[in-house]
Amino acid sequence: MFSKLIIAALAIFATAELASAQTATRDKFLKMIDRPRVALNPEASKLSEAGGKASWHFTFAAEAGQRVPGILVKKASPAGRRPAVIVLSGTGGTKEDMAEYLEVLADRGFVGVSIDGRYHGERSKLGVGSDEYVDAMLRTYRTGKELPFLYDTVWDLLRLIDYLNTREDVDPARIGMIGFSKGGMETYLTAAVDPRVAVAVPMIGVQSFRWAIENDSWHSRVGTFQAAINGAAKDAGAQVNADFVRKFYDRVVPGIYSDFDGPEMVPLIAPRPLLSIHGDSDPRTPRPGVELAAARAMEAYGKAGAKDKFRLLWQENTGHMVRPAYLQQGFDWLSTWLKP
Repeated sequence: MFSKLIIAALAIFATAELASAQTATRDKFLKMIDRPRVALNPEASKLSEAGGKASWHFTFAAEAGQRVPGILVKKASPAGRRPAVIVLSGTGGTKEDMAEYLEVLADRGFVGVSIDGRYHGERSKLGVGSDEYVDAMLRTYRTGKELPFLYDTVWDLLRLIDYLNTREDVDPARIGMIGFSKGGMETYLTAAVDPRVAVAVPMIGVQSFRWAIENDSWHSRVGTFQAAINGAAKDAGAQVNADFVRKFYDRVVPGIYSDFDGPEMVPLIAPRPLLSIHGDSDPRTPRPGVELAAARAMEAYGKAGAKDKFRLLWQENTGHMVRPAYLQQGFDWLSTWLKP
């Protein structure tokens, strides 16, 4: 009996220690991305109403000098609060690219919402398809200002949730997120630090940046901003190798391969429902790195008594893409847990 009590006490201590470490990670991340808050000052205008659905364009202030544009789609009736799902595009994508998914979500009874990430869509002064986003990363490397790769958009998403909480058609307790590639990374990072995200579905986004660097598997991810790291290496008179990738990350997306790597952040979502979907041969999210994050997540969900709320799906013979059947499973997961 005495030994059982000791084991139980140790288990409680270990759980408390884990919770304390997780809180410290959240606090450290939020402190890093924090900036002066401004009033949201939201504006919205109806775009259309057809087929029983209505859509709006909206904007809100995320910080001084930054207004975030978005689109929102829902069933035109009945009135009242309903669950909302935020949909995030990958690198180079726009909120308009997500419109078909917002329509699907609206048909299911959700309020579907999408925004443009930093230097994407309406937020690109040079227009869609420009190099402005990559140029911003190089500028950050040189000046230490802004965090355009992932972190600034995570801040915008925290403010988007603030905005959704002010709307009379959104149930604040039932807000979900689903994102693709860059949007998948932004999904798990946001859900990790904001408990208002009730359900998360990161698609081809969860990964271990540390594992990729240590195992010479960083090339595909870095290829999404190759011009920026090439410019940084030229400035430094260096070669683009694993050591320089670390230096680039340290300035442009600090902590992404250490304190805020996938295996550190994904477990913070527990015990909220989390579905992670990947291609089994995706070079941008190498499988061993994903499995490291998944193992840590499963441990956290087990300790929380919520193993049924975490699921990892592998698409066979698939690279960096999401097949329709798996996209459907993502929407089903949102429906199961948010109950529109």
